[in-house]
Amino acid sequence: MVATIVIPAFDLRAALRRRPGVQARPAALAPLPGTEPLIGPVTGAAEAAGVRPGMRLSEALATCPQLELVEQDPASAEHAWEEILRRLEDAGFAVEPDSPGVVYFDTRGVERLYGGLEPALKRALAAVGTMWDPRVGAAERRFAALAAASVARAGQALIVSNDRAQAFVSPLPLELLPLDAARYAELEELGIRTIGQLAGLPGGAVAERLGPVGRRAWSLAGGEEPGERKVVPRRPAAALHETLEFPEAVANELTLRRGLAVLLERLLARPERAGRPPRKLALWARLVGGASWRRTVTLREPTTDPERLRLALQPKLAELPQPALKLRLEVSALAEHTGEQLELVAGEGVVLQGRLREGLRQVRAAVGAGGVSTVVEVAPWSRIPEARALLVPRDD
Repeated sequence: MVATIVIPAFDLRAALRRRPGVQARPAALAPLPGTEPLIGPVTGAAEAAGVRPGMRLSEALATCPQLELVEQDPASAEHAWEEILRRLEDAGFAVEPDSPGVVYFDTRGVERLYGGLEPALKRALAAVGTMWDPRVGAAERRFAALAAASVARAGQALIVSNDRAQAFVSPLPLELLPLDAARYAELEELGIRTIGQLAGLPGGAVAERLGPVGRRAWSLAGGEEPGERKVVPRRPAAALHETLEFPEAVANELTLRRGLAVLLERLLARPERAGRPPRKLALWARLVGGASWRRTVTLREPTTDPERLRLALQPKLAELPQPALKLRLEVSALAEHTGEQLELVAGEGVVLQGRLREGLRQVRAAVGAGGVSTVVEVAPWSRIPEARALLVPRDD
């Protein structure tokens, strides 16, 4: 079976680790500067006061004047999520992270290890830790497992058998389906508020009104999973990083560039690389006031040339919103090779195929395993363009 672990409001929980006293008070995750003023996840006290995620900031403050805004801390969230994934892997679970707070794994390999499905799921919850209030769901299909985990109570393992999976998901809200806010609002205007109501509509009408995204959501609601695939365990991230602390806050870009050069020199000298060049790097900073800042860079061609790495990373320093107290450089992914063997005479198409494979690896490193898909014809005779083909994630 496929199991899914869900940690609700993960970004807010990660940001509140530095402010544990706020967890019991009305609080919400503040919007990022320069974005639409919509609040993020909220605490239980804020929800009890009438504040909901996605509210406009002015409306939320008018509803609850005592509402505290928590600055987003993407670096802390990234580190906390990586810690959780590593604890799961140390417990024997081969995980496929979907997004921070949502992770999949296949239970077949661990049921014998822990003496059954339920003990294995409880061991997974214990590996995550009670402080995160995780919940886990298991089913034959990925979407049913996600739905089960989303409605389970904190610390609960909910198992849905295949024969009752459709009846289980039918009364659940549409928010579990992969649709944007505009689609949710459009469906609500039509009086459709549950997954079962959407599944009862004709598939052609849904595809014509909502496009390919709506067609996929309709298939999920009806018990079908377009491009369904098995859980693909991740490759553990390379634990390579170097940190530089400043004696006082630094805002001068020249000083930050020199600090970056020092970090690059230290990182490239680490023996753990085993000669493999970095493919994806992350630049992290602790800002004045306690917030964090993080940017990632995926290299078009992996390299160990310090000058090329500096040219790729230095423009990110200009995006720092505040002076930095600490600067950190991480290697998120290493290339699979240590060098390139040239050929005297390359076969026809070999160079092009190699470039295509390298491009696919670059895209996967930047956006994840599901970022590369292929078009598969399923109903070429259909009059509806969206129903003729599906996007299926590529595994090669």
